[in-house]
Amino acid sequence: MRELLRSWWHEPRPTGPARGWRDWSLVVVFMATALLEGVVRADLPAPTVVPVLIGVGLAPVLLWRRTRPLLMAAVAFPVCAAGEAVVGGDLGLHTLAFLLILVFSLSRWGSGREAVLGGAVVAAKITLSVAADHLGPGDALAGAGVVSAALALGAALRYRARARQREFEQVKLLERERLARDLHDTVAHHVSAMAVRAQAGLAVLDTQPDAAADALRIIEAEATRALVEMRAMVRVLRRDEPADRAPAPRITDLERLASRSAHGLAVEVELSGDLDGLPAPVATAIYRLAQESVTNARRHARRATRVVVRVARDAEVVRLRVSDDGEVPSPRGFGPTGFGLIGMRERAHLLGGSVDAGPDVERGWTVTATLPCTVPA
Repeated sequence: MRELLRSWWHEPRPTGPARGWRDWSLVVVFMATALLEGVVRADLPAPTVVPVLIGVGLAPVLLWRRTRPLLMAAVAFPVCAAGEAVVGGDLGLHTLAFLLILVFSLSRWGSGREAVLGGAVVAAKITLSVAADHLGPGDALAGAGVVSAALALGAALRYRARARQREFEQVKLLERERLARDLHDTVAHHVSAMAVRAQAGLAVLDTQPDAAADALRIIEAEATRALVEMRAMVRVLRRDEPADRAPAPRITDLERLASRSAHGLAVEVELSGDLDGLPAPVATAIYRLAQESVTNARRHARRATRVVVRVARDAEVVRLRVSDDGEVPSPRGFGPTGFGLIGMRERAHLLGGSVDAGPDVERGWTVTATLPCTVPA
C-alpha cells in the first residue's frame, strides 16, 4: 500500500486537450443557469445575491480545470465556505454542482500530489461546513461519497487513457518494424541487384560493351522500381494520400527471381504441391523469404554458379529451401546476424513458422523456412 501511495504521489500530470469552444460554452451555460436560478427561486438564503454571485463568479474556473486543477479547487471551495459564512448556512444554489467537474479534474488531469492536495481541500471544506453547522452529518456523508465517486471516475478514465496510449505506442512500434521489414525486403533488394549488376557491367565493360549496356538497362529498371516503392512508403508515412496498393507477391511470382538472376549466377525455382490455395500472408512471406535468400546468395556466395529455390507443400505446412553451390564460409564468417536474417525470422515467427540458415553439408549456404498453411489468429 505504501508503494502504491508513493507511486500515486509522484504521478506526473497527463497532457490534456487544448481549451476550445466547448469549454467556453460550458462556462456560459453555467453562468446563465446560476442567474436564472437566482431569478426564479425564492427559497435561496438571504442575501440572495451572494449565492448567485458565487455561482456566476466561479463558473470561469472551469476554463483552467485541465491545466491548473489544484489552483482552481483551492479558489472555488474556500470561496464557497466564505459564502456559507456570509449567509449563515448552505448556499442552496443547485448550479454549484458543477464544482464536481473540478473534483473530477483533480484525478483526471492533475498530477498525483495535486489530486491528493485537492482532495484534502475538498475534505477540509466539508469538515468546516459540518463544524459550522451549515451541513448535517447525513448530507456531509452523502457529499463525501459523491466526491469520492468523482475522484474515482477521474482516476479510472486517466488510467484508461494511459492504457490506450500504451496500446497506440505499441501499434506504432509494430508498424515501424513492418515498414523496416518492407523497406529491406523491397528497396534494399533492388539496390543490391543494382550493385551486383554494376559490378558485372564494370567487369565486362572493356571486353563486352553490349553486356555492359544490358547491365545499365537493368540498373535503370531496378532504380525505377525502387523509386516507385520508396514513394509509396513516403506517402504512407506522411498520411496525406493513400499509397498505391499493388497486389501482394504470390508463390507464382517466384519465377521473377529466376528472370532477374545476376550475371554468372543462375536461379532455379522448383514448385511442388498445391500452392495456389495458400493464404495471402503465407504466400507473401514465402516470396519475401525466398527473395531475401536469393539476394544474400548474390551478395555473399563466393564462386557460386547456381541458386536453387524449392517450395513444397503438404497437408499442414509449406517448406522453403534456398541453397547455393558457393564455397562454404569459414568459421570467421559467423558474425552477428544482419537485419535481413532478423527480419526473415521475425516475419516467419509472426505466422507461426521458423527460419534456419547455415552452411550446407556438402557445399554452399542453405536457408530453410517452414510455415503453417493456415494463418494463426
